[in-house]
Amino acid sequence: MTDDPLPAEHLSPLATLVDEVLASVGYEMAAATDAIDDAVPGYGGLFDPTTTSDELRQALEDLLASGVTRPPVAESTSDTFVLYVDGSSRGNPGPAGAGAVIMDTTEDELARLGRPVGSRTGNNTAEYVALQLGLSELLARYEPRRLEVRIDSMTVIRDVWGGNDPTEPGVEAYSEAVTTALASIPEHEYTHLADSDPNPADALATVGADIAAFGPG
Repeated sequence: MTDDPLPAEHLSPLATLVDEVLASVGYEMAAATDAIDDAVPGYGGLFDPTTTSDELRQALEDLLASGVTRPPVAESTSDTFVLYVDGSSRGNPGPAGAGAVIMDTTEDELARLGRPVGSRTGNNTAEYVALQLGLSELLARYEPRRLEVRIDSMTVIRDVWGGNDPTEPGVEAYSEAVTTALASIPEHEYTHLADSDPNPADALATVGADIAAFGPG
């Protein structure tokens, strides 16, 4: 597994530091936020309004310099997985985040992943990043032979599984990464989620958008 951050759209220096911490823990959102909260002096934290940008930046820099430990990879006894993905953009375009949840066939959660995508990014781009995020970590951790992707973006579904060229400007790098990742999984399919269907990746994408909204720092 690599600790290098996945490609992102434009992020402020502060949001970029948070994304680097996320990358260092395999984009496990809870592990990253806990580590950041512990690094902030006093009773502050990542989303604590009393924590200044300077305090948060120093905590992030100290955390990255000291090294961040990845949480153990959850074991799976199957080579069949379910991947929920979701992207969130406030303003479309606006601060955007991506979320992904890896499950096994018993619907047990193996990983809850999230990250900021960009400070002024559209929802379809965020959905692409969410799919790339989930596939990247799935392949880094396991050897999937079968995969069901549960996703609500018909744009991404048409592009990826319909064989269309990407219709969203600027997503070619994400599209190519997704295509390459799926090609290494022998069997994969998608399930389209309606707006009313539960999606555990939604909350993670929302947190990613919160991080993308951070100021310069």
